[in-house]
Amino acid sequence: IDLHIGHAHSLKDKRGVVRPILDGARHRFGVAAAEVDHQNLWQRSSLGFSAVGSTQQHTTEVIDEGSRFVWSFPEVEVLQEERSWLS
Repeated sequence: IDLHIGHAHSLKDKRGVVRPILDGARHRFGVAAAEVDHQNLWQRSSLGFSAVGSTQQHTTEVIDEGSRFVWSFPEVEVLQEERSWLS
């Protein structure tokens, strides 16, 4: 998920927004989560989430919940969301 964090004026500001998203997703949904790109930019971030499940339906539901969780943060603007599946 590519994000724009308009009010961030430093990497510290950005971390203050990104960290609760990643930690919250890990704890609520049991996914692996990390910032995967734009680490050195103040107002951009790309977050990656990964889930493993016994069925594609369950895994899709978990990723959908994680996506809604990211969208619920008013301090970020979601620019793009991309999904890929491995089986």
